[in-house]
Amino acid sequence: MIMDILSPAVLTLVVLAGMAVLFVTEVIPLAVTAMSGAIVLGCLGIITPTQVFSGLSNSTVVLFAGMFVIGSAMFHSGLAQKIGTTVVRACGSGEKNLMFGTMLIAAMLSSVSSNTGTTAALMPVIAGICTAASMSPSRQLMPLAYAAGLGGTITLVGTPPNIIANAALKAADVAPFGFFEFAKIGIPLTLAGMLYMMFVGKRLLPKHAEEKTPERDEEPASGKDLFCEPGQAQKEAAESESGQSRPHSAKKMLITGSTLLVVIVVMALDIKRFPLEMAAVAGAIFLVLTRCISETQAYRGIDWVTIFLFAGMMPVATALDKSGAGMLIADSVIALVGDHPSPYALCVVLFLLSAILTQFMSNTASAALLCPIGLSIAKGIGVSPQAVVMSIAIAASCAFATPVGTPPNTLVLGAGGYRFMDYVRVGAPLVVICLIVSVLLIPVFWPF
Repeated sequence: MIMDILSPAVLTLVVLAGMAVLFVTEVIPLAVTAMSGAIVLGCLGIITPTQVFSGLSNSTVVLFAGMFVIGSAMFHSGLAQKIGTTVVRACGSGEKNLMFGTMLIAAMLSSVSSNTGTTAALMPVIAGICTAASMSPSRQLMPLAYAAGLGGTITLVGTPPNIIANAALKAADVAPFGFFEFAKIGIPLTLAGMLYMMFVGKRLLPKHAEEKTPERDEEPASGKDLFCEPGQAQKEAAESESGQSRPHSAKKMLITGSTLLVVIVVMALDIKRFPLEMAAVAGAIFLVLTRCISETQAYRGIDWVTIFLFAGMMPVATALDKSGAGMLIADSVIALVGDHPSPYALCVVLFLLSAILTQFMSNTASAALLCPIGLSIAKGIGVSPQAVVMSIAIAASCAFATPVGTPPNTLVLGAGGYRFMDYVRVGAPLVVICLIVSVLLIPVFWPF
């Protein structure tokens, strides 16, 4: 009856709107929302029953799982903590030097592993150094969280929006991005963010007389940035730096670091017979076999919320395409900006839309919702789909203006004694800087 009244495109948009509300409010878990949306679309006949669960067999899901295990091994082996401690202490205890070291190592680690795990592992290190230097942690912990977010934009596996953007391009039969292609925009963004925090952002950071040292790290209740370690893994990572767990094995650190390096090299070489997902899973299996991470820790290291959120959103993306809903949205946007909109204006609009959504909802969900729509618009006006999708993916990682935009922001909230408006005051200008850098550089590397 409903199908007789409303077209498939309109029904798809109604389901999508309902999912967007649930993503923002999180009345029900994110993964449940995604999978439920796919099931509803299947029940309405917009996609087939086979397509409803097709996301679970997507190779990107396997890539996620493998990288989760490798990232988890970095923290369980103590490699991430060791690197962080060495680099940060080498930079000294001066505020600007410490901020540079903190942001540099956080960006480097988060480019190939969990943003949240990176933040959790480095928090006790930074807090301890701040205490020794009679400096409030509030001066360093927010830069730590921001750098972890920026670093994720450097590689294909640094953050879920990058992987989702690639999957969307592949699904649309468009040439995907290479492993290090994100670095073209990710490295300039990271450098711009570091310069901003060191010379402007630090003037906006609060100064608290009372220093707060994080005693333990809880799993962020909001679950915003989903490429993260489970709460228990975060707690263990923090405890390992505060001396509450047994010493880490140098041998395991070496094996873990070498494995990560090999996996990255293989991914960068783009070997057809050994694709990204095979490299990730092979690396994960090797780390389990060499006991750098236990089987139980490997299972716990996989963020199943991300797995099912992605698996649920892939069929929704298919529904957007097959029902004509994506083209309907594209036509509406084109009508709003004119018949011949400037590609620059289009990228700005989509960047802002993605950046605004990601302040309050999962960056994974933001990218999954907008990438298919952006592709439809790009095809409609005849511009580079890579440029449009890159704008959306990068914006989805710019969750700097709220404490709930991403778990790293949430993790440092209490330890830094921050208020909501501290994030708005420091983070909003950073989002604008990322917008400017992106609009200037994306057309250079991916011409319209």
